[in-house]
Formats: sequence, C-alpha cells, structure tokens
Amino acid sequence: MAVNLSVKNVPDELAELLRRRAAANHRSLQKELLSILEAAVGRGGAVRAAGARAAAREALTIEQVAEIARKLFPQGTESSVDYIREMRRSR
Repeated sequence: MAVNLSVKNVPDELAELLRRRAAANHRSLQKELLSILEAAVGRGGAVRAAGARAAAREALTIEQVAEIARKLFPQGTESSVDYIREMRRSR
C-alpha cells in the first residue's frame, strides 16, 4: 500500500530549485521528489535520472567530439552526399 508523505516548512528557495529540477527532468514535482527519494535509498528507478545528470555534467564540446572522430576515423569517412545521391537514384 502506498503511503502519503508530507514535508513541511520547505524554504521558498529550495522549493523553487526543486521545481526547476523537476521541469528540467520533464517531471511533475511529485515524480521528481519520488525519484530523489528512490535515489537516496538506492532503488533503481532514480538511477536513470542520476545517470542523465552525470552525463550532462560530462557533456562534450563540439571540439572534443571532432577530436574523438579524428582518432576513430583517421582517414575520414565517405561523403554522405554520394550516399544520398545513390539513394535518390534508386527510387
């Protein structure tokens, strides 16, 4: 059976930060709070949210992505233009 919990006297600033976090995660405030509680007790439901936050913190710049691509494909890759033209011709 589900239990209703209540948190009283939450400072306005903290409540606003929670609302923003919920909006950033495309969740209601209720779902965001539940996700935070799940993370706090080690349940898997919040792992995705924690992973998404970690990924956002570790986001690569376009220069870093280009450098990785140069290392992976030192000779470059085939032109997509030729591929698209061939697809159009085959219609």
